[in-house]
Amino acid sequence: MQRILLVKTTSLGDVIHCLPAVSDLAAHFPGVRLDWVVEEPYAGVVALHPAVTNVLPVAMRRWRKSLASRGTWGEIGGFKRLLAREGYDRVIDAQGLVKSALLARLARGERHGLDASSAREGIATRTYHHRHHVPWTLDAVARNRRLLGLSLGYIPRGEPRYGIEVPPAQAGWLSRKPYCMLLTGTADGAKLWPEERWLELARLAAQGGYTCLLPHGSSTEETRAARVAASLGEAGVLVPRMALTDLAGVLAGADLVIGLDTGLTHLAAALNRPTVGIYCGSRPAETGVIAPHAVSVGDLAATPEAAAVWNAARDLLARA
Repeated sequence: MQRILLVKTTSLGDVIHCLPAVSDLAAHFPGVRLDWVVEEPYAGVVALHPAVTNVLPVAMRRWRKSLASRGTWGEIGGFKRLLAREGYDRVIDAQGLVKSALLARLARGERHGLDASSAREGIATRTYHHRHHVPWTLDAVARNRRLLGLSLGYIPRGEPRYGIEVPPAQAGWLSRKPYCMLLTGTADGAKLWPEERWLELARLAAQGGYTCLLPHGSSTEETRAARVAASLGEAGVLVPRMALTDLAGVLAGADLVIGLDTGLTHLAAALNRPTVGIYCGSRPAETGVIAPHAVSVGDLAATPEAAAVWNAARDLLARA
């Protein structure tokens, strides 16, 4: 039996983009033991894939904030011992960063990763036994599929399969009408869409018969989402803050999802929901929503109008 360790820690979008590569791996190696090192907030999403044997949560973001704490160093030591006692046929760093390369080095096994021209941080590649060239011209999903294929000796074929399912959420506050999720928030300010366009888009969705649900992950995002929801009256719902896996259930029941280039938008596409990605601070050729039922609108420095986004949504629903 093949024993594989995959290191892909963050962010949510990057983790989602790696799921089809895991589906490929499982198809080529039935019964594979796959362990995945991932930042603790995303452990629940990784665990949804049936090919993942063990999820190994890491807390590098949290640890950096409390390096003086004895408890932090105790957690770090425990994680090091966990990786050191396991043995793997392949250890694959799919992140291409110094931090992920250092995590991969803690494990016992033949280390694989991107070469210096393919990784985000070229110095990270010095820790690998085998380095693979993966062109930047490929989108993020294809890059992960190519890397795992090169690391394990197969050629990925066919359309990407994310391999995860979540039952739709059942909650009293959820609309009984068709609902559209509007994902207005992102940690990257360059990817934000003007609020006046969100207001116009929300109005178009409400006129189309949808209740608009607006989630949020920070106080700033909550303030913005609340304004958009309030502008719709009863057709707007500010979603309570909840755990990522619970929010995945709300996404899974959505009739339509429209969001920025952020992890939740990519999660909606992975969950087989009709999804429109809005791009203005990133390139859809690199990180577009990749699924048969998904479409990307806009581009870097080419911010789309609300009408263009809504027309893309209607075209997508008509095809579906």
